Amino acid sequence: MFYLKTFGALVVGLYLGMKFNMDLVNANMNLFPPPEGFDWTDAVATEAYLSSLPASAFVLVILAHLGQAFFGGWLAARLAPGYPMRMAMTIGILSMVGGIMNQMLIPLPAWTWAEIPFYLIVAYGAGMLEVNRRSGKITAKDTSQ
Repeated sequence: MFYLKTFGALVVGLYLGMKFNMDLVNANMNLFPPPEGFDWTDAVATEAYLSSLPASAFVLVILAHLGQAFFGGWLAARLAPGYPMRMAMTIGILSMVGGIMNQMLIPLPAWTWAEIPFYLIVAYGAGMLEVNRRSGKITAKDTSQ
């Protein structure tokens, strides 16, 4: 039962982390909508659209990606019966792999590669939150101040 709960925690963390990511990306698409009749499968049109966006258009997307690693990692760590840091880092690694694939498949600005190491950093932070909670270093009294 331990392994089933652990696997379930990973699935829930990954799914809800991806949902959080896509919700923010969709919000960003409302702020910076593509042109009428835009087709994501047209590589030339996609590159033209992305190159026309200001740098600020990518900030919310980067926060969405890192939010997936943090929120999904924390949720997996919180739900898992054991090994919270492993759960958070697994979500962080899977999110980072997705981020690398995203960078390779979509013509994004070169500076957006800077987000890649932060996947593991935010996942580690999420794992530490749960490790500290379980060890009693974070209590309800501490969070109320």
